Amino acid sequence: MNTRELFDGEHESFRRTVRAFLDKEVIPYHEQWEKDGVVSREVWLAAGRQGLLGFDVAEEYGGGGSVDFRYNMVLAEEMTHTGVHGPGFPVHNDIIVPYITSLGTEEQKRRWLPGCCNGDLITAIAMTEPGAGSDLQGIRTTAVDKGEHYVLNGSKTFISNGILSDLVIVVARTDPDAGVKGMSLLVVERGMEGFERGRNLEKIGQHAQDTAELFFDNVEVPKENLLGEEGSGFISLMVNLPQERLSIAMMAAAACEAVLKMSLDYAKQREAFGRPIGSFQHNRFLLAEMATESHIARVFIDDCVRRHNKGELDASAASMAKWWTTELQKKLVDQSVQLHGGYGYMMEYPVAKAYLNSRIQTIYGGTTEIQKEIIGRSLGL
Repeated sequence: MNTRELFDGEHESFRRTVRAFLDKEVIPYHEQWEKDGVVSREVWLAAGRQGLLGFDVAEEYGGGGSVDFRYNMVLAEEMTHTGVHGPGFPVHNDIIVPYITSLGTEEQKRRWLPGCCNGDLITAIAMTEPGAGSDLQGIRTTAVDKGEHYVLNGSKTFISNGILSDLVIVVARTDPDAGVKGMSLLVVERGMEGFERGRNLEKIGQHAQDTAELFFDNVEVPKENLLGEEGSGFISLMVNLPQERLSIAMMAAAACEAVLKMSLDYAKQREAFGRPIGSFQHNRFLLAEMATESHIARVFIDDCVRRHNKGELDASAASMAKWWTTELQKKLVDQSVQLHGGYGYMMEYPVAKAYLNSRIQTIYGGTTEIQKEIIGRSLGL
């Protein structure tokens, strides 16, 4: 594969920093975190000290002061290549903190961003509800204006960082009769009365990533915790969702590369009928296809990140990136399991974990079907 022109020396230096951090602070503990269903808070503090949180946050609030999404990409790639999914850094950096930086008042930024950057404050966003799924217009959680505060009632599910989170951006209806114009974003803080966490949900993969149910029972949320204008929540989500989808696509492209490497290593080492299985034409052709498709994904996503940095990546292109790379990831990892034979079904082999961990990719951030619907509408259909 050709050298990637997307990165310069600073990005590659940062990559070495990230890899050293993962080798020291994450990989030795990840197996235990998978058993626990959650990572330690200490790894978040360590990430903050290493400068791995809040890349795009201004330095005056404790961040890296860079709006270059390539740094986010490096972190996502290294986490994917090393098979560590537990620390929800990409969710925090790529999806949630940008809501605060783009919508927050000066007071809100000074109150929350330093903690988001040093690891003291772990964030989550609560969109999905038990009865709504990808249909944001079906949200039923309500926030009633009581003058100095809102009274929040409802429930959310499948919330990444849900157990550890200290700040949760909750999508709620402040005007139930205004349709999408009646949605607002409220920041609920750990310890608010009536805010409860349900189960740490048991998933088929990504076991170290805490994913929770959240419940809001007459939670009094101060007006100072309204993020953006009242009624502008749906528009804010539409503006920020493309970056979330690009973030998932970045991980998918990196996962395709990781699966290809696993497959090549196995095909060269494993022998059958007296020769390496990679020497059989069927397997050689399969690996040739995997290498080609993985390379296409890499070129595609690198271009998307380049365009995103210029402010030129629209919602349709982000949806194309999200659905295509995640479906490819799902396909390649399935092919790799088949190539590994019985060993591919054994959890001691990385490909088995990759198989389980990859399945969510075509679902969260908006399902493949939702992405195609967005693209179809952009075509005037």
